[in-house]
Amino acid sequence: MPTKRDLLCASRGTAGALALIFLLAGVPGVARAQQGSQGSQAQPQPQSAQRDLTQRSLEDLMNIEVSSVSRSEQKLSRTAAAVFVIRQEDIQRSGATNIPDLLRMVPGLDVARANANTWLITARGFNERFGNEMLVLIDGRSVYSETIGGVFWDALDVPLEDIERIEVIRGPGASVWGINAVHGVVNIITKRASDTRGGLVVASGGSVEQEGTTVQYGGDAGKSTQYRIFAKFSNQARFPAIGGGDGGDGWHVLRGGFRTDSKLSDKDSLSFQGDLYMGREGNPGEFLLAPTFPGQFQINSLVNLGGGFLQGEWNHRSSSRSSFTVRASYQNYERSDILDEARSMYDLDFQHNLQLGERHNVVWGFGFRDSDSDTVGSFAVSLHPPGADTQLVSGFFQDEIAVVPESLYLTLGTKLEHDYYSHWSAMPTVRLAWMPAPRQTLWTAVSRAVRTPTDIDALLRTNTATFPGPGGVPLLISSFGNPLIQAESEVVFEGGYRTEVAERVSVDLAGFCSLYANQETSELGTPFFEASPAPAHFVQPVSAGNLMHGTGCGFEAGATWKVARVWELSPGYAFQQIHMHLDPSSRDTTSVAAAQGSTPVQSAQIRSHVSLRRWLAWDTSAYFTGRLTDPNVPSYTRLDSTFSARWGEHTTFSITGQDLLREEHVEFLVNAILNSAEIKRRVYAKVTWTF
Repeated sequence: MPTKRDLLCASRGTAGALALIFLLAGVPGVARAQQGSQGSQAQPQPQSAQRDLTQRSLEDLMNIEVSSVSRSEQKLSRTAAAVFVIRQEDIQRSGATNIPDLLRMVPGLDVARANANTWLITARGFNERFGNEMLVLIDGRSVYSETIGGVFWDALDVPLEDIERIEVIRGPGASVWGINAVHGVVNIITKRASDTRGGLVVASGGSVEQEGTTVQYGGDAGKSTQYRIFAKFSNQARFPAIGGGDGGDGWHVLRGGFRTDSKLSDKDSLSFQGDLYMGREGNPGEFLLAPTFPGQFQINSLVNLGGGFLQGEWNHRSSSRSSFTVRASYQNYERSDILDEARSMYDLDFQHNLQLGERHNVVWGFGFRDSDSDTVGSFAVSLHPPGADTQLVSGFFQDEIAVVPESLYLTLGTKLEHDYYSHWSAMPTVRLAWMPAPRQTLWTAVSRAVRTPTDIDALLRTNTATFPGPGGVPLLISSFGNPLIQAESEVVFEGGYRTEVAERVSVDLAGFCSLYANQETSELGTPFFEASPAPAHFVQPVSAGNLMHGTGCGFEAGATWKVARVWELSPGYAFQQIHMHLDPSSRDTTSVAAAQGSTPVQSAQIRSHVSLRRWLAWDTSAYFTGRLTDPNVPSYTRLDSTFSARWGEHTTFSITGQDLLREEHVEFLVNAILNSAEIKRRVYAKVTWTF
């Protein structure tokens, strides 16, 4: 039987009028300001001038600054967490056309593609269609949907050229980011407008990624403000259906957006950004309700999607020891599928960084979210009530203590949140980082994280099948949400070791054990009679519960080896074993198998970068994913390869092959209703021109 979360999908409409008015009104003003400042515009940095990652020392890589672990800048070598950073150089070399494919390079991150427009992404277990244990942020703004409990990856079509870095935390980040940051955090950090001056044109095309175009321009609006505006279009062909035929899952998205960054004074800066998108994607499938109820319910074969956001951020530095940030955002989306949905979200976030004495680095803050949703259901899928206006209130405090400066750091922190369904949740952490030598770090942590119920956990009803019942009266199989469902919780014990083994080799190891409690189950209830809709029928309910618990342990390993001045290898490996159990009162027959078998026990990768000439590079990546037992998917190996060449100072050409080992293969089976597809071998070419 399909899960409630698998039954929800969608896409329709455009973004809110507020975003549209600002974008249309703001761009001409910026353009006029640009005309008055042509003389002061800095020249764009040509792509050929960007520093190749193979020219960085391993010490440089270990000292990359990250902000997602503690919400303040700290060196990667000093963080007491399993962190991987994807930098712009990695993005350029990857040959990826979307963010999910970029995330495949993170050891221990499970990335699976179900069809042309659907990805499943998680860390450390429990993979499913919307990855409800993983929190995804763009410049600190959560894109986690409170309806389905996860991320619509097809709507995150951010221009890859504008991403500065992607910070990925494997493991809990709830003590600073809050609920739903259970198995990991993905923080996509975009470039400042001052780093994207000049023009950019990207054009690509291929066998599946049929057309892709990005046009962007940035410059100065006055003496203290920089801006960029962009438009992007992507068109993806269909994948073949499992068992033959057309998968009907092709899609296209048109997106436009802007960003401005202003220096108001020596102590104050202000950034403002936003975008709009609209698109359409194929999503074939059907509910078979025959023989009792007439015919069948056909899922929308063409799904409309749209939305947008506006975000402002004010940074103020009171002194060298004190600074604060205020971030406000509005975002909305509309999707039409089995369940038509429109949702609007308003967020306000305050953060204060304060250095007390020589040993305490304190970060504290609070946040508020108001989220309003409206849905249109059907006999097959509906929410009761169809709409909800919910609020989330949060506060956090964290103190990084230099027990022994430059050697031993202790971090104590917690976040407290109040949400609509599970009320108050506390998410504390204790982290310890010890650097016994300049190029070695040992770390350990204990944390608690919480996933709160979503609308579909609490309010959803799905009617999935009918059978002849007693006395010839139909029996309707229905899944119900539970308004009293509790939050899922997890206590995680972690440890790790980072070191530069030699001048040419660095290693990053992490191990973990998780204790799961109150995990969601599907409980068989007592049948009841229902007269409407006709014909009168019995209902066999299956309701959401919290009657599963268990453990999950494993480890992740990554390394960087500079084989030669022009050749770099990056291997990775991950192992995990999950054991789940039901409470004696549970009547669930599916949740244990799905929790234990939806992610691979083992996965491995190796990435190679070779600078063949000053202007020519060859990048190859191989990814092995072990078999899944629920759903039943064989193991597979993915091979990608990219040749790239620079032509002059401003033009780069590349040709990429993806999934080269097989013509077609399966990565994940969502369920029997929302169709999965065979992932197809594909080749595409790309030209990038800066001016």
